[in-house]
Amino acid sequence: MRRLAVSVCAASLLLAPAFAVAQEPASSAASVAAPANAAVPPSAADLLFEQPQMRNTQAGTTLTYDYLRRSGIARGPFGPVLDDTIKLGIDAGKTENDRNIRVAMFSGTNRFPAGPFEDMPGNPIIPLFLENHLKSLARVLEANPRYLKLAIRKGLREKASVTAIKVPYQGREVDGWRVETRPFEGDPLAERMRGMSNMTYTFVTSPSVPGEIVSIEARSKNAEGEELLEERLSYDQKAG
Repeated sequence: MRRLAVSVCAASLLLAPAFAVAQEPASSAASVAAPANAAVPPSAADLLFEQPQMRNTQAGTTLTYDYLRRSGIARGPFGPVLDDTIKLGIDAGKTENDRNIRVAMFSGTNRFPAGPFEDMPGNPIIPLFLENHLKSLARVLEANPRYLKLAIRKGLREKASVTAIKVPYQGREVDGWRVETRPFEGDPLAERMRGMSNMTYTFVTSPSVPGEIVSIEARSKNAEGEELLEERLSYDQKAG
């Protein structure tokens, strides 16, 4: 397969603007996402990247996210199944919305350095997930991760659906949002993606859940319905 573009160092893209969490709380009333019963839903980009998602977390607690990556592609280019956790240790930041965040990106031999983040109003689990996802996807496709990143960014801005939903949380249902996009559909280089141009990204959020991010998923299947890639994480309510 020909390269989509010349590869660049993935490390240089970590938390670049396309997936960066806002560093300063927005000053207008629009900075607070509309309630799930609002007539007009918030934009996907605002909901995921501009909200002070950490404002409902407590210093001294840990947010735990269960993570899974698996693929049915022959010879396993994505590697063996990875079933692990990502943990965010929360400390107080300079303002009531900000947090200092320590990251345990996976465990044991799977673990690699990430963070820490200082005075973050947004939840870094989104860029952590997406950067890790893009690193392996770009390697398998022999693609430029920046090209893929910009496509996802554009998809979230221009081709995303935002739907009000109910989210199960601690034995009850709370208001939430479901964001979905297929950023590579219609892309001029889609035929080079080994059948994964239908990759669907789904984000579930709720202001009632600590850190607001309930789950993230990237999934692609072939025409026969077989899994090409499933990569997902979900907030572990029992672990905190």
